[in-house]
Amino acid sequence: MPLDPTPLAGQLLIALPALSDPNFARSVALICQHDEDGAMGVVVNRASEYTLAEVFEQMDIEGGDALLRGQAVLAGGPVHPERGFVIHDGGRAWDSSLEIADGLYVTTSRDVLEAMARGDGPARAAVALGCAGWGAGQLEHELTENSWLTVPADAELLFSIPLEARWQTAAGRIGVDLQRVADYSGHA
Repeated sequence: MPLDPTPLAGQLLIALPALSDPNFARSVALICQHDEDGAMGVVVNRASEYTLAEVFEQMDIEGGDALLRGQAVLAGGPVHPERGFVIHDGGRAWDSSLEIADGLYVTTSRDVLEAMARGDGPARAAVALGCAGWGAGQLEHELTENSWLTVPADAELLFSIPLEARWQTAAGRIGVDLQRVADYSGHA
C-alpha cells in the first residue's frame, strides 16, 4: 500500500560542517519516509567495507557481471546494519518497495537483488547496508538547529556522482559551497 508523500520524503539531507556526530558528519542521506512518527533514510555517500559480490555470496545469489559484483555497497546508516536497502529507479514492482519520489524507490526484498544478478534488475541501483532513523520530531528539531540542508533528490547524484563528491555536489545544487561554511561548534 503506497503512502502519501510527506514533506521530506524524496529529499537529500546534507550534513552541515557543524554536525559532529560521527555517524553523519559530512554525510548525505536520502529520506525515504517521513511522517508524524519520525523519518527513515539511507546515507548515500559512504562506502561500506563490502562489495555486491560479497552480499550476493552471503545470500547465495549467483550471477552478475564483474562490474556489478565489484560495486561498493553503501554504509546506509547505524540502524539495522544487517539489513539491505536497494535504492533504484524504474517502475517495476518488487516484493517490498516504497516509492520515495516519482520514479525513485527503495526496496528491501531479496527479489530485486536476484533480478540484478540475472541482469533483469532496475537500470540504476545502489545497495546499502543499514539505514538512519529519527524519532518523532527529532529530524525537525535537527533542521531548526541548522544541522542539515535539504535539497530534492536527483538520479544523477544518487547513481552517477562519485561517493566522495556527493556531499559538496548536493549542496552545490542550491548554490552552497560547504568548504566556505564555517564550523561554529565549540567556537566563541
